Amino acid sequence: MKFGVLQFPGSCDEVDALGAARRVGDAELIWHADRDLKGADAIVVPGGFSYGDYLRAGAIARFSPAMESVISFAGDGGLVLGICNGFQVLCEARLLPGALLPNANLRFTFRQVEVEVLNSDTAFTRACGLDAHPPQRLSIPAKHAWGRYYADPETLAAMDRAGQLVLRYARGENFNGSVHDIAGVCNERGNVFGLMPHPEHAVDELTGGSADGLKIFQSMRLALEGTHA
Repeated sequence: MKFGVLQFPGSCDEVDALGAARRVGDAELIWHADRDLKGADAIVVPGGFSYGDYLRAGAIARFSPAMESVISFAGDGGLVLGICNGFQVLCEARLLPGALLPNANLRFTFRQVEVEVLNSDTAFTRACGLDAHPPQRLSIPAKHAWGRYYADPETLAAMDRAGQLVLRYARGENFNGSVHDIAGVCNERGNVFGLMPHPEHAVDELTGGSADGLKIFQSMRLALEGTHA
């Protein structure tokens, strides 16, 4: 399979995302001004500060030529992963419900966090094991200033019923104040997923202290292999 990793002015995590993707398949960078997704089977919208985070985090990137193609790609059922700033971009593009607000502590915060997999039956978490009791935990770093997930109660209830609440910060790990400790969500169709922690920084125990993040990328490969089987 082939991943396409978007690169915006201000991106800072596209290289690590590219490296993580290449552990499970081929991967290529896609410049923000390029509408051609280069035959990618899955898209990664990485972290960073796209366009300097002017206006709001992700607000300008949502209108880039590459994102116009990603929106069409997602509409056709293509897998799209948004990490941190990428999650913000996907919410701005209305590919995911809700919004990311400033952290409750009003500070940029960087720490290793544990998240629980609430739904392992998705294209992004199936490598985490089905029906784990208690829920499987992943140890992944988080680093952001705008990571407080919010959606209105009616939207959250609908998302919960549809299995769209995918990752939750473990007890005591929610430093940003996200509603219901939400760390990652998917769309109703299940082909678009966003999370605030950085799985691309946790693919090698030697350098990241954990390889749990690799399961996100492995899950995408498994999903595509299942689709093409």
